[in-house]
Amino acid sequence: MTKKITIVGGGSAGWMTAATLIKCFPDKSITLIESPNIPTVGVGESTIGQIRSWTRLLGIKDEEFIPYTDASYKLSIKFTDFYKKGEAFHYPFGEPNTDNNLAVHNDWWFKKIYKPETPNSDYADCIFPQMALVNENKFFLNNEDQIIPYEPLSHSAFHFDATKFGLWLRDHYCIPRGVKHIKEDVKTIEQDENGIKSLNKKHKADLYIDCTGFKSLLLGETLKEEFISFEDMLPNNKAWATKIPYKNKKKELECYTNCTAIENGWVWNIPMWTRIGTGYVYSDKFVDDETALKEFQKHLGKRAPKNKSDYKNIKMRVGIHKRLWVKNVAAIGLSAGFIEPLESNGLFSVHEFLGELVRNLKREKVSQWDRYNFNYTCRQLFQNFAEFVALHYALSHRDDTEYWKANLNKEWSKEATERLATLSAGFVDAIKNRNFNYHHNENGGLQCIAAGMEWAPTDLPTLIRGNKNNDINYWNNRFKQATDNLEYKKKLWKNAVKDVPKMYDFLLKNYYDKKN
Repeated sequence: MTKKITIVGGGSAGWMTAATLIKCFPDKSITLIESPNIPTVGVGESTIGQIRSWTRLLGIKDEEFIPYTDASYKLSIKFTDFYKKGEAFHYPFGEPNTDNNLAVHNDWWFKKIYKPETPNSDYADCIFPQMALVNENKFFLNNEDQIIPYEPLSHSAFHFDATKFGLWLRDHYCIPRGVKHIKEDVKTIEQDENGIKSLNKKHKADLYIDCTGFKSLLLGETLKEEFISFEDMLPNNKAWATKIPYKNKKKELECYTNCTAIENGWVWNIPMWTRIGTGYVYSDKFVDDETALKEFQKHLGKRAPKNKSDYKNIKMRVGIHKRLWVKNVAAIGLSAGFIEPLESNGLFSVHEFLGELVRNLKREKVSQWDRYNFNYTCRQLFQNFAEFVALHYALSHRDDTEYWKANLNKEWSKEATERLATLSAGFVDAIKNRNFNYHHNENGGLQCIAAGMEWAPTDLPTLIRGNKNNDINYWNNRFKQATDNLEYKKKLWKNAVKDVPKMYDFLLKNYYDKKN
């Protein structure tokens, strides 16, 4: 019977785990043990839309944590210079506006055939209503009047200080609900046939949750569970991270994360309320740490902190353990696995794995079948997100450095390109739909990445072959109709948000004005 659960490790993963468990199992004994001497990674400041499902489960309202965590809202992810230098495109959250007609997904590609000069960034503008807000850096939460066909509480996420978020969960959610907090170094781990018997010869539990980060103290170091590297699929394994102040806060406090590809990787830009979080994700196969730091500082320009102590260097363990729940130990967060920061997937795996953990704890007794179910579901989720991230590199046409040349000519493994399709974000599904159904899956974000990198699901020769009609006038009429419809909706959405407040003004009025 799983009555007593001990979480080892704090940070955002540890306290998100504690919050989830005390919410879903208020009658269980939940304890979190964290070292007073080991700092957390402290990054993971950008989230994606699925975090809304987690906050909804826990009953956490925006106004409760935003003022404490330096938070702002996020509507999209921007990819700059990923396809080619000088080009950028967006991946907004939420569902595209299709008027309940899946054929609309191809309308933009019809527009691209009809007007080849159309920039790739136009796809998101035409298909996602919230891009009207992104382009003007505006935001609102109450959409009762249906200003645009967009649901703020489902189609938005957050930028926040990950360390402060963990502390807020600790002080305002977990401890008030009964989570026991122990500050102590785990110096000894006693084992028996069931896994872990005790910690420091005194802390005993029915289930131990490993939230010790890349160290993976319980699952990796103690139980010796095999780690499967994803370095053959994902190119980056290091990062430099720092913080920079605003110059023009009203302008720079943007409602999206900007990812900019540079010489040997890419740089994130995450605008929070009081400062900007930024970091350079790179591969040490192509550049050493010191050179990477110089490239990062060059990218930041005059805003780059001068002292090396202002930067944190992070070695990323890219991949996942073969099993995430072994005997009486389950891993959540970096201790389970990590892809890389692209697409803000770090906290995503935390709350999604927690959802699966809760489902498999609901029967009180845990069987080996429950562990199999957790391991399989989480591994599939992780694998497909990793493939989705890898597609950002696979579709790139950059070749201006050795790093990008190697990516352009990369030999993808047979497992990656030929295995059975599972979820919509995987390699096989991307290839299958494009070549046999002539569309990109409408869910999962692939259509945005494909449009931004001009990986078209259809073209004029394919259309003629499939429809047995080679009358160019016929096709031009269809293309013009699709183009006119998209242009109309884009203008309609832009006009509809003209009175919506700027992101800065919205946050100030609702969360950060001390007078209120």
